[in-house]
Amino acid sequence: MLHSAALRRARERMQSGSARSAQDRLTMVTRQLGSAPSRLGRIWRRSLQLRVVTSTLALSLAVLLMLGFVLTSQIANQLLDAKLSAAKEETLRARQSVERVLSGSDVRTDGVDTSLRSARSNLTTLSADTGQAGSGAGSFDPVLIVPHAEGRTAVVVGTESEVPETLQNFVRHGKTSYQYASVTDTSGRYGKSLVIGTPVQTSSVTGLELYLVFPLTQEESTLSLIRSTLLTGSLVLLVLLAAISLLVARQVVLPVRSAARIAVRFADGRLKERMPVRGEDDMARLAMSFNDMAESLSRQITQLEEFGNLQRQFTSDVSHELRTPLTTVRMAADMIHDSADELDPSLRRTTELMVTELDRFETLLAELLEISRHDAGVAELHSEQVDMEVPIAAALDTVRRLAEDAGTELIVDIPDDPVVAEVDARRVERILRNLLANAVDHSEAKPVILTMRADADAVAITVRDYGVGLRPGEEKLVFNRFWRSDPSRVRRSGGTGLGLAISIEDARLHSGRLEAWGEPAGGACFRLTLPRRRGHKVLVSPLPLKPARPRARTEEADGA
Repeated sequence: MLHSAALRRARERMQSGSARSAQDRLTMVTRQLGSAPSRLGRIWRRSLQLRVVTSTLALSLAVLLMLGFVLTSQIANQLLDAKLSAAKEETLRARQSVERVLSGSDVRTDGVDTSLRSARSNLTTLSADTGQAGSGAGSFDPVLIVPHAEGRTAVVVGTESEVPETLQNFVRHGKTSYQYASVTDTSGRYGKSLVIGTPVQTSSVTGLELYLVFPLTQEESTLSLIRSTLLTGSLVLLVLLAAISLLVARQVVLPVRSAARIAVRFADGRLKERMPVRGEDDMARLAMSFNDMAESLSRQITQLEEFGNLQRQFTSDVSHELRTPLTTVRMAADMIHDSADELDPSLRRTTELMVTELDRFETLLAELLEISRHDAGVAELHSEQVDMEVPIAAALDTVRRLAEDAGTELIVDIPDDPVVAEVDARRVERILRNLLANAVDHSEAKPVILTMRADADAVAITVRDYGVGLRPGEEKLVFNRFWRSDPSRVRRSGGTGLGLAISIEDARLHSGRLEAWGEPAGGACFRLTLPRRRGHKVLVSPLPLKPARPRARTEEADGA
């Protein structure tokens, strides 16, 4: 009993497993079919050769279809015109034959049916002779009709169903006419035919109608042969055109692909890559021009790299070399400043100016050393779990005195709950200090708002001012070294022009972003976005770069 129950459970698991595997395979096939159009679209967009060949074939197919339709129509019209002309001659001879037969027979003695059958027999012999001769309109099927003869409804010799009713109406009014129709002949075959009707005037039978049905079997066979020949020729021509267009596109696309691959390698830093030059055609001239351009770019890049290395080395060396004499001068200045009360007022003011400029000089040297570390790639990130309110408060404390001197109100909008991120607190504090000092310098005594928001992946801090703002294009230039939007403005912070350049390098060191937005006379907004975990990339920022208006809870920096 237990054994059978175990077998039953094992069988159920196998069935459920096979059902799941079948469902997984069906899901996989559905996904592959769903992604097929996107793959085809991607191949179509990326392959110039495919687009050239496909366009050539599409245009060639359209031309061949139009040409085939025109040729088929013209040949069909010519065949039908020749058939009609010969059929009219046969109709004239047939009418004369019927008139001779009916004139030579005694209708009163033999009867109308017998006379008409005799005339139709003569016409059948005439049709057979014409068909065997292989000329003219070919064989035909004669039909003789006498409406309302001798008090009867009609006398018909032949198959009346072969004759269209509209054609009979024309003939009854004394007109010779023709019509193309699909009829069933005496043998029961159905096909397209040319039916010609004409009235026959005899003294023995009045109102006689003669119809000759000419099958168009031979013409249809000829047209079918022509169509099949044109179709075969068109297919062969399309294959040849495809091969030709593929060959031509390949001759053009291959050098372009080679140039693209070499350009990618060149962009990756492989400055020795060059295109092979074959022949003297346009592609060869393109390769020569590309190689000349690559050689020129390589020389310029090498020169710029050497110049940049020299500049960075010079900056680093000068910064290090100046620290020793600066330390000595600082010690002497501090000693003089400590004894300033014993000096004359003029010398006391000179001492204060010397100490102030030494402070600026030390700041400049520190920033030059920092920027040289970033250039050399030796800047280190000492990250740890930090409450983001700590570097914000430190930056505000540093800038508060500057804001008070400028008459600028500092407004802080941060969440009530702690926001913890894995960052280098010293570098984040320096970024915020530079942003706040820059905002105070350009705020024109209007409020400066610091806002922080966070989500599960990133934390964003914006510094917004309502001062002079930025002109279009300056949102990228503000991070250049020593760049100033208005050199005539008086800077209260005593900045060196390297603060924002160092700030964006610190943000990149965190795998974050530092961005700017501004409009003339509308103020500016700087947004710092950092990942909450070290090494993660920032995809979406919790705060918009272009602010709408101040919102949420605000409080002054003193209260923060």
